[in-house]
Amino acid sequence: MTATHDTTYAFRAARPEDAEAIAAIDGSFTTSTVFEVAVAADGFTLREVAVDPPLVKVFPEDDDGHGAEEEDEDRGAFVAVAADGGVAGFAAVSYSPWNRRLTIEDIEVAPGHRGRGIARALMGHAVHFARQRGAEQIWLEVTNVNAPAIHAYRRLGFAFCGLDTSLYQGTGSEGEQALYMSMPCP
Repeated sequence: MTATHDTTYAFRAARPEDAEAIAAIDGSFTTSTVFEVAVAADGFTLREVAVDPPLVKVFPEDDDGHGAEEEDEDRGAFVAVAADGGVAGFAAVSYSPWNRRLTIEDIEVAPGHRGRGIARALMGHAVHFARQRGAEQIWLEVTNVNAPAIHAYRRLGFAFCGLDTSLYQGTGSEGEQALYMSMPCP
């Protein structure tokens, strides 16, 4: 059990019975800034810019079904369970032995539980999982419009390491760019 901002949460590996609650978490966000991407022949630059009115992002349905549905020692999922028994957040990760990289596949915290250290604690479970497997890097992808997440990842020690301008083509996120962030496994 971990107390965060006057609320106690239990953190544990996700179970198959958590799948429905994980799928029900509202991962949408509202932001008054986004990261504008400028691509050049020799790289890219990012500039945080204000948006008015604020951008409300609702992610398209995800068919990945992050949860604990399959046994695979290189995949993991963790949940934060609130005192009332509800799932307040989750993280899904995968480890690639060939390059010793742990990928944060998804991390979400329900709106009523944000700002309480849950994402940081879930990331701690991901780091522990990474260490157990000998990971050297932790890596993730985030859309350039998710400034709140980008700021949180930077506070956790992540730095920008790449860009994909085509990842979201043909999806509900078309027009956005995928930013890649990484950090050495602590």
